[in-house]
Amino acid sequence: MKLTGADILIRCLKEQGVDTVFGYPGGCVLDIYDALYRDGTLRHILTAHEQGAAHAADGYARSTGKTGVCFATSGPGATNLVTGIATAYMDSVPLVAITGNVTVPSLGRDSFQEVDIAGITMPVTKHNYIVKDVKKLAATVREAFYIAGSGRKGPVLIDIPKNIQTEVCDYEELPPAVYVPKPVAADLRPAADALARAARPLIIAGGGCIGANATEGLKALAEKWQAPVCSTLMGLGGFPASDPRFLGMIGMHGTEAADAAFREADTVLVCGMRFSDRVAGDRVKFREGKTIVQFDIDAAEIDKNVDADVHVMGDLQEIFRALLPLLPQMEHEAWLREISALQKAGDADIDKNLPAYKILTAMQKFTDADTPVATDVGQHQMWTAQYCKFEKPRTFLSSGGLGTMGFGMGAAIGACTGTGRKTVLVTGDGSFHMNLNELCTAVSHRLPLVILLMDNNTLGMVRQWQGLFYGKRYSQTTLDRKTDYIKLAEAFGAKGYTIAGEKDILPVLQKAFAEAGPVLVDCKIGIDDKVLPMIPPGKSYDSVITRL
Repeated sequence: MKLTGADILIRCLKEQGVDTVFGYPGGCVLDIYDALYRDGTLRHILTAHEQGAAHAADGYARSTGKTGVCFATSGPGATNLVTGIATAYMDSVPLVAITGNVTVPSLGRDSFQEVDIAGITMPVTKHNYIVKDVKKLAATVREAFYIAGSGRKGPVLIDIPKNIQTEVCDYEELPPAVYVPKPVAADLRPAADALARAARPLIIAGGGCIGANATEGLKALAEKWQAPVCSTLMGLGGFPASDPRFLGMIGMHGTEAADAAFREADTVLVCGMRFSDRVAGDRVKFREGKTIVQFDIDAAEIDKNVDADVHVMGDLQEIFRALLPLLPQMEHEAWLREISALQKAGDADIDKNLPAYKILTAMQKFTDADTPVATDVGQHQMWTAQYCKFEKPRTFLSSGGLGTMGFGMGAAIGACTGTGRKTVLVTGDGSFHMNLNELCTAVSHRLPLVILLMDNNTLGMVRQWQGLFYGKRYSQTTLDRKTDYIKLAEAFGAKGYTIAGEKDILPVLQKAFAEAGPVLVDCKIGIDDKVLPMIPPGKSYDSVITRL
């Protein structure tokens, strides 16, 4: 059949199993939006800003495992997506961003609202396209989805000039290409032998375990190797927090148990993590006295930051499947007893008087293992990672690699939309001000969203660094904004409550979680509440600060 390019795009999205698109219309995507209207079967979430659409598509992808999709027009519409695309790129999130542009003959002439969005996003996409022939549009869309959702996942951008949307060509429906991980080609015996020699083993699970849907294999390996498990920020939820072998998050703000176990381990298996500076710190000292075994799907990550003694490249599902038969059932009873003691000591050292601790632990009385919890970036993000117990993958949504303040609101909307579940956003007053306009999106769609706003009148994490490393020179971190969050929520059409002290926590949370639509809870916390433990930047695990 013959269809316009805009109609072909909508048909191809449906081919790929897309049910929801986040976006914002404009002149150079009018034909796409007209085709969307005429089709009438795809759900479109109109956000308040294109950045919100990108973050929402990201949150949708993280929480569902499907590829997220966002639309934007040319010029500023397209450039407003860039932060969201870069966020997805750094955290290996499958996303397809579709932008309009001026007509092909007008490209390069500085036409109204023209930008080279493909050139702009080249460093932060797995691949991108400018479609200049309508006959290539369908194949381009199909290829974009395959690239986004295969291997190490990530964002892909398709820029569609306006005349391509209106030109006509033949269209034939095709089933989506299915990504099938290749069997591991490498010899796994060296890795199996290295693991078998371990006396004090440790597994560090990264976000790649979740991206590869390899969490069951991870659990099987931990059981057979009898190894404790910690996770990076991006790996939280990939191993059940209730498992006695789980030590929590590792790294700059990792738990005392995880950091201590790393210091004592003789063999460390890292799965789907890139040895970022927030985990490795001093990368030379990181590997001293240890056998490092690295599993990763991306060849570029092998030995990039830390040299591994043994590495295996491939899909983690396939690596675990092939490795398990080669590994004997191990017993490390003395080591696991030592780990248990480390856990108890670490739990005893948690400052349970922090308002954030009391609020976040109380919050979990009203959620379950399937509840998506999104965060923005800062102290509240680390407190959530430290105090909340994540049992299942895709329930903790946070910007790790890029550290994008303002990510949380859009991501929570995407997760709430994609899963249909009541969703929690933990944010701070700094992050919330960046994209609070998306509260109108949550209200318009009556999303069951509970926002816990940690209100300390400061950019908390930056203030913490200024206090520790800059002689308490608090330059431009005290906010002193006059925002009345309760009136703001009500102005948008949401409910608003305040937690002013400990006595408010349970009754206010009970009311908030009983609401059907969006609720904002203004949580008053101290301006100098700290996130501890903390390893100073670039330092080793011997430099951990546990108290101030």
